[in-house]
Amino acid sequence: MNYIKISIAYSGTVNPDANDIIAAHLSQLGFESFSESENGLEGFISENNFNKLEVEDIFEKFFLDFHFLWTGEVIAEKNWNEEWEKNYVPVVVAGRCHIRAPFHQKIDGVDYEIEIEPKMSFGTAHHETTQMMIELMLENDFNGLKVLDMGCGTGVLAILASKMGAKEVLAIDNDEWAYRNSIENVQKNEVTNIRVLQGDDRLLGNEKFDIIIANINRNILLQQFDAYANSLISGGLIFLSGFYEDDISHLLEKAQSHKFNLLKKIRKNAWVAIIVG
Repeated sequence: MNYIKISIAYSGTVNPDANDIIAAHLSQLGFESFSESENGLEGFISENNFNKLEVEDIFEKFFLDFHFLWTGEVIAEKNWNEEWEKNYVPVVVAGRCHIRAPFHQKIDGVDYEIEIEPKMSFGTAHHETTQMMIELMLENDFNGLKVLDMGCGTGVLAILASKMGAKEVLAIDNDEWAYRNSIENVQKNEVTNIRVLQGDDRLLGNEKFDIIIANINRNILLQQFDAYANSLISGGLIFLSGFYEDDISHLLEKAQSHKFNLLKKIRKNAWVAIIVG
């Protein structure tokens, strides 16, 4: 499967949150990953999901005050690993969790070591939303709990939940690449209590979970929240991220319709993560 890379180059004075704001909107069109470039932002989306008119419409509606140019190019699947290896650096979150590629060395002094094969899957812990989810997870007890990771990407959050003592983890993603990458990463980290499925919330059935983790985007979270609420045990927690701060009111309105309250909120740049329960 090929991917489209769009490159956005700014000119003149630009809002310091421009990259985060644009990424938040593009993620709602199905863009899976972003990286900062010297002059702007690069975004990646599967060729099958790319719609040039939708991208142009987003730019015309929301970013007339930004001075920039954008171009698009096809990135072949066979080249993606080389691109990641060239740019991928290890990440330490909250001083406790080290996320690295196979070509990086382990480090001392952390509680959790996670090895992620850097492929075209969202969730390598470089993005603010993944980092915030990890921070929230590290503040909570997963020991002996049953956990659901929706939109698992690389599987990094599911793997962390397992390493933190979860008794059982279900990881789901509708993207075939993410599904395959999650399976590979689960095996690399030698965790045996994670099931990985390809699909969406329709796979949940009557299964119940103590904690649900969903780092996706606002639209998908709103669409699937009813399923999350129905799959959560009484007194359980839902961790949400992948959205911009302006989106919180919509998500909290949905959560409150199920009698959930906001328990925690953190922010990095323009991105937000919350816990409701």
